[in-house]
Amino acid sequence: MKPFSLRRSAGSRRSRSRQTGARTGQAGGLSRRQLLRGSSVLLSLPWLPSLAWAAGKPAPVKPPLRTAFLYFPNGMWEKAWVPEKTGAAFDLPPSLQPLQAVRDSVLVLSGLDKKHSHGGDGHYAKTANFLTGMPVAKTTGKDISSGGISVDQLIAQHVGHQTPLPSLELGTEPVISGVDSNVGYTRLYGSHISWQTPTRPVAKEIDPRVVYQRLYGLTQPHAAGQLESDQHLLDYVLEDARSVRRRLGRDDQFKMDEYLDAVRAVEKRLEFASRNQDWQPRVGSDQLDARRPEEPETFREHIDVMLDLMILAFQSDATRVASFMFANDVSGRNFSFLDGVKGGHHELSHHENNEHKIAQYQRIVHWHVEQFARMLHKMQSIPEGDGTLLDNSMLMFGSSFSDGNRHDPDNLPILLAGRGGGTLTPGRHLAAEGQVPLCNLYLAMLRRNGIELESFGDSTAELADLSTTA
Repeated sequence: MKPFSLRRSAGSRRSRSRQTGARTGQAGGLSRRQLLRGSSVLLSLPWLPSLAWAAGKPAPVKPPLRTAFLYFPNGMWEKAWVPEKTGAAFDLPPSLQPLQAVRDSVLVLSGLDKKHSHGGDGHYAKTANFLTGMPVAKTTGKDISSGGISVDQLIAQHVGHQTPLPSLELGTEPVISGVDSNVGYTRLYGSHISWQTPTRPVAKEIDPRVVYQRLYGLTQPHAAGQLESDQHLLDYVLEDARSVRRRLGRDDQFKMDEYLDAVRAVEKRLEFASRNQDWQPRVGSDQLDARRPEEPETFREHIDVMLDLMILAFQSDATRVASFMFANDVSGRNFSFLDGVKGGHHELSHHENNEHKIAQYQRIVHWHVEQFARMLHKMQSIPEGDGTLLDNSMLMFGSSFSDGNRHDPDNLPILLAGRGGGTLTPGRHLAAEGQVPLCNLYLAMLRRNGIELESFGDSTAELADLSTTA
């Protein structure tokens, strides 16, 4: 089902309202792709069965599958991450404790490896191929190669034509250029996980306001007077949405209300942020320790609003594929805003088996899992079809190596959340035996998106038991 949208251009509000009424009164009733002429503001609405019934369909279609890949840098402390037991009876170890409320919606996957990351340096050769699994070319800037197209972009090629945005790539830090002279690799490799081709990374968006404008068709946000003008147009579109609301069933009216409230909530946060802070980092990624005192709180809010925007994009079916980088690799971001932590993430990941550093390193990993858990909880609270938005999603969360001190690309920290539209059985710890490629998981995710490949990256087979209840 195509995403239902409302569009509003500059012009007469009354005239546009008459057009809306005329169109909704035509044979066939409402459709999810209902457009008003113009191109200034576009509002995609959530998946609503009432719209399918109004369009004359005998029964509502199944909600679409959403797929996301969330990356955090610098690995983890394995003893605090990997559960001791497998199956459904596992206990959450310290780093995964934030998942307690959503435990039954998460698969903990251990034992997955990335063999093509054993060569090269400690970071860049492991991050650039996080979603490709293939060898990364050592280069100082020319002839870059991630080894292949990334799994998210392959999915986008297959399903992207069904949504306004083929995919959504998000982050918090700008691309870092230049060469890391310590290892002889371009720093660009540490800034990208999504690759349209082996030699073409996909630019990620780090400004939440720009993401919001992409989702809702607002134009030139920073032009003088444009933001206020677009805001008035969005107000009109929301009124049109409320007129559609009256034609929905009662349950879908509740869903519509919750969605419009969520849009407004994000909008207000962005409006507040635009008056009080600048989302753009003011220094390079390797100098983040020197940020202004209020920056840690800014970083927390930055992460939260970006994840909320991803949820809105999925809820409104603006896109079905997304990726998010909590930070670039080799990021020196200071985490002293966490109790008991003094220093930067990258520095503390090189713990040298020092217990004091390990404890701080573990707290930083715990914090990243906490942000992911909050996202899952929000998605779990959004009804959709016979389940929730989370039930109709597959969200992979992980890092490009395991222990940060060793830069080990084996036994990667990987979580897979959601039920994949009924194709996954979460609430378990699955431990792969032997050298099982991470790409086996990607192959399974591709096939759940209707992409029947024989292999992907260095896969040897589809990862088994993802839907086994035993």
